[in-house]
Amino acid sequence: MNAAGEPTIGDIGEFALIDQLRGQIGDNRHILLGPGDDAAHVSTNDGTFVVSTDLLVEGRHFRRDWSSAHDVGRKAAACNLSDINAMGGVATALTVGFGAPADLPVSWALEMIRGFEIECAHVGAHIVGGDVTASDKIVIAVTAMGDAVRPVLRSGAMPGDIVACAGRLGLAGAGFATLSRGFRSPKAAVEAHRVPHPPYAAGPQAAGAGATAMTDISDGLLADLGHIAEASGVAIDLDSSAFVIPEPVATVGEALGVDALTFVLTGGDDYALVATFSSQTTLPDGWVRVGTASDGAGVTVDGQAYEGPRGHQHWR
Repeated sequence: MNAAGEPTIGDIGEFALIDQLRGQIGDNRHILLGPGDDAAHVSTNDGTFVVSTDLLVEGRHFRRDWSSAHDVGRKAAACNLSDINAMGGVATALTVGFGAPADLPVSWALEMIRGFEIECAHVGAHIVGGDVTASDKIVIAVTAMGDAVRPVLRSGAMPGDIVACAGRLGLAGAGFATLSRGFRSPKAAVEAHRVPHPPYAAGPQAAGAGATAMTDISDGLLADLGHIAEASGVAIDLDSSAFVIPEPVATVGEALGVDALTFVLTGGDDYALVATFSSQTTLPDGWVRVGTASDGAGVTVDGQAYEGPRGHQHWR
């Protein structure tokens, strides 16, 4: 509560805030899918497109003493391209809003945009416009647009479905923990925090294979899978033995006295994908079965509630 006794954003958290904001938003015939998934789905007179926006703030999502301008550009692009990927689509264009202090070297901004373009090249997208303004710290707002033949929502999982993941899990979280303690190795973990590597081919593959629900993993597997469980009205149980712990993640866990599985289950910023499929589906290459959906609610691990933080929470 603030001094006036009113609840604050910090009190209610990110998703309660979004729910309240959604109550203030209108609708029209062009909005095929509004807020609540990784991207919205909008119709035009000659087709449809999916669109998503993300915001990166210096000191919150990146630090200039940890990451180069090139790294920051690639990361800003990747987290937005990933939202389109998570709908089963392919991004085609981005707009970028850029706020920066007056004393920021021009070379930093140019190198950031080069990073954007290199990351966008993975899917054939380009920056098509944006805005710049003065700011006390660097702020990067990105809107990504793309095509999805069959947008995959978070709300389609059914009891009996299998849960599968594609992409790397735990490396970025381990890298953040490493950097936070003043270390710079293992290099693979640190680099994963600086520049994620979303599995860009996996989203369209999953859609083509009939995925019933899907999202990307930005806040942590448990947290993001919880959105699917809630939207779909199912319970999801993960099998911890299905996860292969990358060696750098195991190294960081041992050095810090942390169970390495924690990074896999709760570490964000890898931008892997998690999806549900009918139990009769043959999973596409690169997808690994990690759990099942059933009647009920919530996400468990090996049949038990997971103790401890479940992933990143803004304002917490």
